[in-house]
Amino acid sequence: MISYEQSKKILKKAKIQIRDEIINSVNSLNRLVSSNVYSSINYPSSDNAAFDGYAINSKDTNLIKKNFKKQFKIIGSIAAGSKPLKKKIKKFDAIEIMTGGIIPKGFDTIIPIEQINFYPNKTNKKFILIDKKIKKNNHVRFAGSDFKKGEVILKKNTIIQPNHILALKTLGIKKIKVKKKINILFFSTGNEITNKDDIPNWKVRNSNSHYIKNLNENFLYNFKNGGILKDNHQSIFKSKIKKMLNNKIDIIITSGAVSTGKYDYIPSVVKTFKLSDYFKSVAIRPGKPILFAKIKSKHKAIFGLPGNPMSSAACFRFFVIPYIENILGLSTEKPVRGILKNSFMKKKKFTRFAKSKLTTTKDGKIEVEILKGQESFRVKSFIKSNIWALLPAGKSKFKKGEIVDCFFPNHSNQTLI
Repeated sequence: MISYEQSKKILKKAKIQIRDEIINSVNSLNRLVSSNVYSSINYPSSDNAAFDGYAINSKDTNLIKKNFKKQFKIIGSIAAGSKPLKKKIKKFDAIEIMTGGIIPKGFDTIIPIEQINFYPNKTNKKFILIDKKIKKNNHVRFAGSDFKKGEVILKKNTIIQPNHILALKTLGIKKIKVKKKINILFFSTGNEITNKDDIPNWKVRNSNSHYIKNLNENFLYNFKNGGILKDNHQSIFKSKIKKMLNNKIDIIITSGAVSTGKYDYIPSVVKTFKLSDYFKSVAIRPGKPILFAKIKSKHKAIFGLPGNPMSSAACFRFFVIPYIENILGLSTEKPVRGILKNSFMKKKKFTRFAKSKLTTTKDGKIEVEILKGQESFRVKSFIKSNIWALLPAGKSKFKKGEIVDCFFPNHSNQTLI
């Protein structure tokens, strides 16, 4: 048995290669940018109005005397989306303009509609009246003031979120280069596992595959369900690994049959292959029997997760996800740090992944409650939880008020902090 820290070092160096692909930017949610994305345009593309109002040349107001109202002739109207006006601008001209309308050459400032007085009146708008000097560039959105041509929109290794897609679409970026999604082939194991809902009390519903499948959009992988391996399916499992060596599957993950029982054949089958990296059993709770292997001279890996639902969920979150993020080139995931609301005891030599509830106080402090029901078979506490607290080895007692590291169960901290 190795420590959690030792297992992380093995996973970090046991990389497999994942190639790039070019996809439509509008379909890039939760994909990883593999090279910087640059703007091909200035944005805004032209000077435009920040308010509904009237555009004038500010120089025309320089000589306006106090209490004297100067008439500016209204020469037209510009809506957002209208073609730029090419009409020659004369002195004391004004033009109605809507928010987003392109400001014609010769005008350099906007007077908001709320500040406008008309002549002869509001129903017969021939002129606007100005009785003071107006500053240049009022309420103007300048070309390139948000993005300049050649400026970086998204940096390499950004996980694309909806706000990024909005920016890409706004700036006319149709295609982007991203890392291919990792292809995972998942097997549940055991004669007791069934896909049926109505079962006798000696059977177990296949929940692990559904849990991991439904995380795939948040965690950068494609999920393929390989089905259920029975207690005598050693040869079938071995053939699946052989097929993986020559197909598009990057990682095989199994759930169950990974401990030391009579029908726990996953380790013995995996060790029949030439491996460059391997570990079996880590000093963690839940999930101690976990297995990892990288096939020698191949960009293929295998994870054997425990069959217990909470052990499987914890191991997937703290072993598989960091491994995926590492091989894609992401930096190490940073924890959310919270103040313990209650004390907790654990075995000193084990790292503990504790089902917990994160809340914030009125003054903005992050607090973490380690929930009752930490046994690995208990699902109720997992439903109540919204965070995993990671309690490191080397310490048995964690007191109320201590700071602990936390990780979201259903999203990478990379996308949330």
